[in-house]
Amino acid sequence: RVTPYVAHPFRVMFILRDQFEVKDPEVLAAGVLHDTIEDTTTDFDDIQERFGARVAQYVTILTKDKRMREKEREHIYFEGLRAAPIEVKLCKLADSLDNVSDAVGLPPQGREKAVKKAKQLIEIFEAGFPREWTHALDKLRAALTE
Repeated sequence: RVTPYVAHPFRVMFILRDQFEVKDPEVLAAGVLHDTIEDTTTDFDDIQERFGARVAQYVTILTKDKRMREKEREHIYFEGLRAAPIEVKLCKLADSLDNVSDAVGLPPQGREKAVKKAKQLIEIFEAGFPREWTHALDKLRAALTE
C-alpha cells in the first residue's frame, strides 16, 4: 500500500516530533515543508515571508535542483547535506525514514532506491553526528533491517 503524497510531509513532521523528539517549531515547519520548493510553485521568498528566513534556508538545503542532470544534482545535494546544520540533517533522516517505511508497498526497484538513499545518508552523517541525536540515525538503521 502506497499512501497519498500529501501524507508524507506530515509524517516527516510527526517523525521529527514523536520519534526524534524535536521540539523546535521551525525545524518541525521545515520538516513539513521540505519538498515544497521541489514539488510546487512555491519558492524561497514565499516560505521566508510566511515562515521566516531560518525555515526557508532549511527547506532550500533540502531541495534538489531539478534543472541539473541527475548524477551531478545528487552529488551536489548530498554534499550540501553533509555540510548542513543538524536541524536539516534531522529533517532529511525523518524524510528517509518515512520513505523507507512507505516503500514496503512499492515494487522492488522503488524499495531498493529508498534503501540505497537511506544507507547513503547514514554513511555521510555518521562521522561526527552529535551524540544527543544519534537515536535518529539508529531509527533509520533499524528501519533498514525490518
